[in-house]
Amino acid sequence: QVKLVESGGGSVQAGDSLRLSCAASGRTFSTMGWFRQAPGKEREFVAEINWRGSTTKYADSVKGRFTISRDNAKNTVYLQMNTLKPADTAVYTCATRAAGASYDNWGQGTQVTVSS
Repeated sequence: QVKLVESGGGSVQAGDSLRLSCAASGRTFSTMGWFRQAPGKEREFVAEINWRGSTTKYADSVKGRFTISRDNAKNTVYLQMNTLKPADTAVYTCATRAAGASYDNWGQGTQVTVSS
């Protein structure tokens, strides 16, 4: 399995934007996704993109504000987050899965903190 390393997290104000990156250590033909976990809460799905980049899926809570994309030449998936809210505060983790399978390869995560 490839190693996944996230970056781009930080502390911002409500309404600001951030772009997260997840770099894979090698080429992956897997679906790549972003998840988040807020303190005291379960990890939740945020978004995913298939290896061609032709199909994306989003959690209802981020639709219209977040955009997932990938650059296979750079083995990297991105999460553009706009109009951030305090409720978006969480550790964001990227992961990969084979088509039709569950996510089984996870990064370490990057903290996103949104203050009001």
